[in-house]
Amino acid sequence: MSTNAPRDNFKGGAWLLADMALNIWALGIVKALGLGYPVAQIVFLRAAIGLLLLSPWIIRNRTDFASVPDLPLQILRVGLSAATLTASYFAISRVPLALFTTMNFTRPLVVMVLAALLLRERITPSQWGAAAIAMIGVVIAIDPDGTMFGPGLLALALVILTGSGAVIVTRRLRDTPTIVLMTFYTVGLGLCTLPFALWSWQPIPTDHLAPLLAVGVFAQTAQACFLRAHYNGDAGVLSVLGYVSLPLSTAAGYFAFAETPALRFYAGAALVVLAAASLTVSRRRPPVMRVR
Repeated sequence: MSTNAPRDNFKGGAWLLADMALNIWALGIVKALGLGYPVAQIVFLRAAIGLLLLSPWIIRNRTDFASVPDLPLQILRVGLSAATLTASYFAISRVPLALFTTMNFTRPLVVMVLAALLLRERITPSQWGAAAIAMIGVVIAIDPDGTMFGPGLLALALVILTGSGAVIVTRRLRDTPTIVLMTFYTVGLGLCTLPFALWSWQPIPTDHLAPLLAVGVFAQTAQACFLRAHYNGDAGVLSVLGYVSLPLSTAAGYFAFAETPALRFYAGAALVVLAAASLTVSRRRPPVMRVR
């Protein structure tokens, strides 16, 4: 892929929406079954299934692996991603789905700021304004005052920190073929979690096998969508569009786990979706400011 390829925010947004939907399915399965299995076992299964799905593309595009650019960055991305996914699977089993999603909304904002400062991507005043409106919507939608401090929230803090770093590193690797990025990520997850998975492995009943394997299918497909989204779209647009996952995940929590949000949630969710939609449309015009 060429680093000079033009950005297409509508295409990037479509890939990101697909990524969000698939991730919600995967996280829903982990939430339903995760407390019964060590998190390392679930992550390892996800990586193993992902590598199996990738195998035909790895063989077909094996020449892309002849020269892997920026190997230290590749390794850094794997480490950050492994920590992020492991912490995510640990947290989702211990906190409400709406809280999980809300806490993750701080991560796109961190990514947007880092992209402006480190990658010198254009962040317009309308992007900053839309991000602020979206965060106000988050505060209105979910009241965090009753949340108890515990391991689930600590894991979420780690998700925000390492996940933001992984996204920035991924954007620095934009000229790396997608299959190389996905293979490094998937193999790295497996290698990082294999020792812990073997040490704490729990037998899997027959009726749990298919859902746990589906986690790998959904998550691996979502990873491909995520990479295509950040190849095509600007960080500012994708960061705010990511707030659409708030109503999506809340609906999943309601229908799958009987998590009923308060009425204030719907007012906040409306602000979030409005901010994301207005930003996506406004970014069709040429940017007018560069943050240095």
